[in-house]
Amino acid sequence: MKVITHEEFKQVYTRDPAAAAGRIESILSALGDQVEFEEGSPANRDDIAAVHTERHIQKVTRRGLYDIAALAAGATVQAARIGLAEPCFALVRPPGHHASADSCWGFCYFNNMAVALDHLKRHKRIKSAYILDFDLHYGDGPVSIMAGKRYAAIHNPASPDRGEYLEEVAGGLAATRADLIAVSAGFDNHLQDWGGVLLTEDYETIGRLVRDTSRRLGAGCFAVLEGGYNHRVLGESVLAFLRGLGG
Repeated sequence: MKVITHEEFKQVYTRDPAAAAGRIESILSALGDQVEFEEGSPANRDDIAAVHTERHIQKVTRRGLYDIAALAAGATVQAARIGLAEPCFALVRPPGHHASADSCWGFCYFNNMAVALDHLKRHKRIKSAYILDFDLHYGDGPVSIMAGKRYAAIHNPASPDRGEYLEEVAGGLAATRADLIAVSAGFDNHLQDWGGVLLTEDYETIGRLVRDTSRRLGAGCFAVLEGGYNHRVLGESVLAFLRGLGG
């Protein structure tokens, strides 16, 4: 299975938990040689401007974060394109699911998922997409950006009960008919992270549900890293998810 990443994602680009030292390293250590790494490239400005206003792009630029945010968005575009043919994962920083067209918060700057999906749609690679956002926090960025586009359905499971949460994920996937399954993969709902709901093995279950749905529909699938802040369990959670996603 291919994982799109870059050495630059290891840098502490700002002072927030999403950019904490050792975050990417904890995942790379867990993945080891079990995946095929591919270096990411920055998104072009047209792809970013397709979902963000010029004012927002300039705000990110003034903060000195354009390059790293564009790199994260570009790596996600690569993962999405590969995902049309085989499961793929974008191991990126900064995350994106709290970035709207003209604003951002929650450690996010450009909306990686929205940039990637819009790229595929504008290039006529997809007709419809289903976004599973299993981050602990509600993905307000994709919801606001995709609201008027009508080609993407978004599911943010929210049950505080582990069993019900997994049933909610399964039910949403069972109902979709999209030709691409896109996952905003936040691991901060782990029992030992901020959310305190899911076990490590539950992420493998979620990955397998995504893979099975993709196969049933003859659809593509890919995922991009969002939250997850306990480095002691983050890497193993990502590995579990990729085992399920990759088969």
